[in-house]
Amino acid sequence: MTTIPVSLGARSYDVVIEAGLLARAADRLKPLARGRRMVIVTDSNVLSHLATLQAALDEAGIASEAIVLPPGEATKCWAQLEALTDRLLDLGVERGDHVIALGGGVIGDLVGFACAILKRGCGFVQIPTTLLAQVDSSVGGKTAINSRAGKNLIGAFHQPALVLIDPDVLDTLPLRQVRAGYAEVVKYGLIDDPAFFDWCEANASELLEGAPAARAYAIAISVAAKARIVAEDERETTGARALLNLGHTFGHALEAEAGFSDRLLHGEAVAAGMALAFAYSAAHGLSPAADAERVSRHLRAIGLPDGVAAAGISASADVLVDHMLHDKKMDAGTLPFLLAHGIGQTFLDTSVDLADVRAFLAA
Repeated sequence: MTTIPVSLGARSYDVVIEAGLLARAADRLKPLARGRRMVIVTDSNVLSHLATLQAALDEAGIASEAIVLPPGEATKCWAQLEALTDRLLDLGVERGDHVIALGGGVIGDLVGFACAILKRGCGFVQIPTTLLAQVDSSVGGKTAINSRAGKNLIGAFHQPALVLIDPDVLDTLPLRQVRAGYAEVVKYGLIDDPAFFDWCEANASELLEGAPAARAYAIAISVAAKARIVAEDERETTGARALLNLGHTFGHALEAEAGFSDRLLHGEAVAAGMALAFAYSAAHGLSPAADAERVSRHLRAIGLPDGVAAAGISASADVLVDHMLHDKKMDAGTLPFLLAHGIGQTFLDTSVDLADVRAFLAA
């Protein structure tokens, strides 16, 4: 078992990582239950994990009620948020209660936002069931839904009370989903840990094949990196947390063009976006071309897209830049970009001219 603290003063919490943890989750959840029924929100893709969790709660004498939502990015919408909050109110959820988010990033984002606004804030617990959610979205308190204008534009910072990560639940995950989650793993090496990128190059195949040691190591390193950055810059005000957005500005534009659908998974878009960020950096003399090619080569080797065409997107540069104009990071008409001086040397650049980005994408 590995326990990683997210140090945020009164909002601090632990991320617990342990194989088989889901079946033993009641030990961690009982103090939060307060002798009351716990509500679990999940989706129809993870009903087997729901059964495991409810059996564990039942054995511990904790009553539970499940709300099962449709899977997929389309669930992060106003209609589902309204339906979920109404259902939580119907079930009598109190401010002191803790709702359990059991699922991937969609469930975690939606449930976290619902809990942020329900009765002006109630508690919640993250139990992520995808690699992407385990290494990224379940930690840090960013919660949101999508809107017509773009991804994650309606949301709030709302930290969970606890994150429980069971690597064994990944055994049921389709390979495409594991690959998509891996994009957020390798991101930590590209940001500021070149030694971890070296490890990823050497061990990605084992990780994707489900080797327990490789999987556990990657999750622990990723969570520790994110916890450190979040503790330094919880609300993305100093710039440190912005580094976690590597690949996301390009990636969100690709996702928007794909209609935020399973046509292009979030992690796939991030992978393409990271490759584009390194290629843009190299094209402008900021990063060695060899590093940009190394990033692309690694992503291609494990079956992730490394650019616009590889992501299955045929939109023009003008269309993609137009999507970027709706990015939530836009500030005083300027869109910050995460670029790189090399592998492990990501930096925030607030002086990027979108005309240059347009020309780069059109080349």
